[in-house]
Amino acid sequence: QVQLQESGGGSVQAGGSLRLSCAASVTRYTFSTFSMGWFRQAPGKEREGVAAIDNHGSPTYADSVKGRFTISKDNAETTLYLQMNSLKAEDTAMYYCAATGTVVVWPLEGRDYHYWGQGTQVTVSS
Repeated sequence: QVQLQESGGGSVQAGGSLRLSCAASVTRYTFSTFSMGWFRQAPGKEREGVAAIDNHGSPTYADSVKGRFTISKDNAETTLYLQMNSLKAEDTAMYYCAATGTVVVWPLEGRDYHYWGQGTQVTVSS
C-alpha cells in the first residue's frame, strides 16, 4: 500500500514562502517510476492542479503559479517538494500530493493519479 504524507504547510503573510514536502512509503526504485503532482482545494472551490512532474523530471505548472512555485522530486529521499514563493492570499488552500506509476495524460488533472495524501493546509494572509 502506497502512503503519501504531506508536511510543511502553515500560515504566512503575502509575499512569503513555504516549502511543502510529500514523503512516499515506497522503495527508491518505485518512487523513481512515479509521476507526481500537487493539487489544492480551497473551501467552496473545485480541486485544481498546481504543479506536476513526470518520471523523467519534466515539470508542468498551472498558469496561476508559474514563476512562483517550483516542483522537485528527490528519488533518493522518496520525497516530492513544492517550493512556493511570492505567496498570495489566493494561494490559501489545502494542498495534496498525488502519485501514479502509470501514464499521465493530463498532469494537472487528478483523474490519472492513483495515490493521494491527506493534505496540508496553507494559509496566506494579505
